[in-house]
Amino acid sequence: MTILVTGATGNVGRNVVEHLVNRGADVRVLVRDPSKANFPAGVEVAQGDLLDVDSLRRAFSGVSTLFLLNGVVADEYTQALVALAVAREAGIERIVYLSVIHSDLYVNVPHFAGKFGVERMIEQMGLNATILRPAYFMDNELSIKDVITNYGIYPMPIGGKGLAMIDARDVGEIAAIELVRREQSSTPLPLNRINLVGPDTLTGADAAAIWTDILGRAIAYPGDDTAGFEQSLRQFMPSWMALDMRLMAERFVTDGMIPEAGDVDRLVALLGRPLRSYRDYAAQIAA
Repeated sequence: MTILVTGATGNVGRNVVEHLVNRGADVRVLVRDPSKANFPAGVEVAQGDLLDVDSLRRAFSGVSTLFLLNGVVADEYTQALVALAVAREAGIERIVYLSVIHSDLYVNVPHFAGKFGVERMIEQMGLNATILRPAYFMDNELSIKDVITNYGIYPMPIGGKGLAMIDARDVGEIAAIELVRREQSSTPLPLNRINLVGPDTLTGADAAAIWTDILGRAIAYPGDDTAGFEQSLRQFMPSWMALDMRLMAERFVTDGMIPEAGDVDRLVALLGRPLRSYRDYAAQIAA
């Protein structure tokens, strides 16, 4: 049977596809523009959109397992609910959904609240799913690397509680492992949730110190100016999204993204290797 991957052209999605192919799975991807799709040989490409029900019905035909990833867009919640409704109609009983850690805690942050709403639908509709809850992606640091190297500051207002940052490559591999586990099970497996975290929980000062070591010169952490963060983001994203990101940063500051006991050990056992560290990731992109 076939595993369908949505969000397949993004950073996490591409990693999911690659790991599924390496594990010998039959993979189909849902993309808006097939001409821009560049996937390993053997991957089937279905054209469609998460708000186009007819294209979803075509893409979901013959699919046994679904990986559902929705980008942070204004209609993310609707996209997810429509996709799950069509999946249920198509008889898909094996699902892996990419949510976010603390979706039930960051209740005032739009894209967190939306993902928690999707989790509740999955649970209340009795869908058989793994809900993956990743913490902050290390890969977000690509967008601020030039600020760090050119201005000597670590600009993300991530606070002093700490974030258990995770590499998107680890997220993709764990997702693929769960998809294959569900796909190969003789019966649909029950609902479970997995927090996806990195090996270290880092504050803003910790991140600046790591960059200081890597670059060999002082990198400062200027503090938790979430209002300034919003204004900076408005230069290159819609105002609603900039506010969403500010509200998220405010919860970083007040609550952090702290793993639960056993989260790291569970992921290491699942992967059969250590999780990638922030220091190694930062050194990689600095080079």
